[in-house]
Amino acid sequence: MAAPKSPDFFERARSRLTLDVPAALTDHAAPAARGDLDLDPELWQRAGVAATRPAAVLVPVVDHPEPTVLLTLRTAALPSHPGQIAFPGGKIDPDDPTPLAAALREAHEEIGLDHALVEPIGYLDLYLTFSGFRILPTLARVNPAFTTTLNRTEVDDAFEVPLAFLMDEQNHALHSRDWKGVMRRYYAMPFGERYIWGVTAGILRNLYERIYGG
Repeated sequence: MAAPKSPDFFERARSRLTLDVPAALTDHAAPAARGDLDLDPELWQRAGVAATRPAAVLVPVVDHPEPTVLLTLRTAALPSHPGQIAFPGGKIDPDDPTPLAAALREAHEEIGLDHALVEPIGYLDLYLTFSGFRILPTLARVNPAFTTTLNRTEVDDAFEVPLAFLMDEQNHALHSRDWKGVMRRYYAMPFGERYIWGVTAGILRNLYERIYGG
């Protein structure tokens, strides 16, 4: 696939995504297409886990001529996914009017991202995690004039990765590991010293399929 150019990527995204909130975010009986075990769906029951906590993340694509994705490195002290590469985001609070509002709030709290420089485009598929979250990712266009102020209790670093690299299927490696006696497969997208894997890589894979799939 040719490297994603800014106008083409955002035009395709706007034509394929909406801000309609899926029922499965709060209705656990409704189907959710993606998650840590979507490569091995029968393993959910064997793993003995349930994803019940609504959460939202921002998938910030920076509108450079050659777009980039803004990611964070979580601190090692966090109770959930410590030391991993992630999108800005977290659990949806009762006073968040929408998942989008929760994602924007978390992005501002974690990395100081100014809402005025963020243009929401649409939700990707709901993503269920082994750690119990039902994550709704919001794809957004970010003005390259943004600056970051890191909340050091949650984030060690914020950095950009070329969208072209992340949207190249050849960079979507499949790995496997044992998790409490269950062998699970997951996507990984190593980029230099950055090891992008698990939930973050799974959401990026979903972005690829939603924007460039048939």
